[in-house]
Amino acid sequence: MSDLEYTVAPSAARFASPAGMARRLVASDWRALPVLMAGTFVIVLDFFIVNVTVPSMQASLHASTSAIEWVVAGYGLTFAVFLIGAGRLGDQFGRRRMFSLGLALFTLASVACAAAPSAGLLVAARLLQGFAAGLLSPSVLSIIGVVYSGERRVRAISVYGMVMGLAAVGGQLIGGLLVQANVAGLGWRSVFAINVPVGVAALALAPYWVPESRGQRTSRLDLAGTGLVTLALVAIVLPLIEGRRAGWPAWTWASLAASPVLLGLFAAHQRRLSGRGGSPLVDLELFRSRSFSAGLVTQLALWAGQASFFLVLALYLQEGRGLSPLQAGAVFTILASAYLATSLPAPALTLRFGRRLIAGGALTLAAGHGSLLAAVAGTGRSATVAVLVPGLLLVGAGMGLCITPLTTTVLASVDRDQAGTVSGVLSTMQQVGNALGVAATGVIFFGALPHGAGYAFELSVGQLAVLLVAVALLTGLLPGNDRG
Repeated sequence: MSDLEYTVAPSAARFASPAGMARRLVASDWRALPVLMAGTFVIVLDFFIVNVTVPSMQASLHASTSAIEWVVAGYGLTFAVFLIGAGRLGDQFGRRRMFSLGLALFTLASVACAAAPSAGLLVAARLLQGFAAGLLSPSVLSIIGVVYSGERRVRAISVYGMVMGLAAVGGQLIGGLLVQANVAGLGWRSVFAINVPVGVAALALAPYWVPESRGQRTSRLDLAGTGLVTLALVAIVLPLIEGRRAGWPAWTWASLAASPVLLGLFAAHQRRLSGRGGSPLVDLELFRSRSFSAGLVTQLALWAGQASFFLVLALYLQEGRGLSPLQAGAVFTILASAYLATSLPAPALTLRFGRRLIAGGALTLAAGHGSLLAAVAGTGRSATVAVLVPGLLLVGAGMGLCITPLTTTVLASVDRDQAGTVSGVLSTMQQVGNALGVAATGVIFFGALPHGAGYAFELSVGQLAVLLVAVALLTGLLPGNDRG
């Protein structure tokens, strides 16, 4: 738990003034936490809740498969791009103010998603949602670090982790329930409309329950660096999503080739800015540490297989098995139960086994995908969904043994005064992995879909199993902090 504590230590050490510190002392109670957790819950939920609504959403809007991929991947892309810089904006203009601005924009974007008359407008609203989530997210841990201390901070961060996990694994079931209930005839639109009362309530309470704070030392947001990394990521995601439908024209290959060039320009700009005494988005000195670099690559590879798997599983259950959104959401509870069962003891297991636990979790995930592939290939559509249960349990268990232990292991290898920066970069890499994974796996799944949802699912989970074996191999480069 100490590793989690010091991820917010940089924020806890910075106050706007002595008056701000006094305000912290009187506000250090439970009231800020439900407001912060409301914002955290909806931004995590919204990445996963859309999966079970995709078939009905696609039919209602006559959307192409690439538009559907943008609905999922676009959210993660804009979330990732603005995640690092937004923390700096919170330090400069006020963390509660940035939290409230992000939540207000997220709520408005949710209204736009729910009312979208076309696939194009829905994608635009989802991009705005991701941008708003990127503004909101860094302020949550910063505010927790300011408002709570000691045991209160440990408990607050534990609640934060639990809320994120429940939002991720419960999103599919919540989405299925909302679509099934069809409140006011909204259908799939209700998965976005549900954010509105939550957002409005949290916004109303934030000025009264959440104290304001700023950093003593503030720096300008690196707009040029933000622009370069945005272009680099779009240069990868855009051709992966649009290329298959367009027949892979020359511009798609040119775009993919441009991405490493843009990343190189971004790195050169960060180095030049740092040399002038400026404040780059990413401190390139961190990459001198093999454990940090290996941790980032492992994080990217791990998360590239999470959101993409949830999407193709939801599509397979409905289009390949003929389940309703509610029934498909209920299937995800099998995975969720295994995730919760292994994630609870995972922190203690990390202290004992270190990177070996992450490797074991990745191989468990790979075995789960292999089991699902065998079940689908061997039974077709005639068998019951029960044949998927062993594979789903393995996938959920593997997730629980990988996700938190990986972050803890990487953070344990850096200096405490760098933990806030490193945790921000890891969170960004998580969202980048989600976006790239949906785009890349989408090429496989939607390319094979004309031959049947079962066949498309087999190819997808086979690819994901190989990716997770690679994750297990990458853990050998992580710091060896195991004790057993």
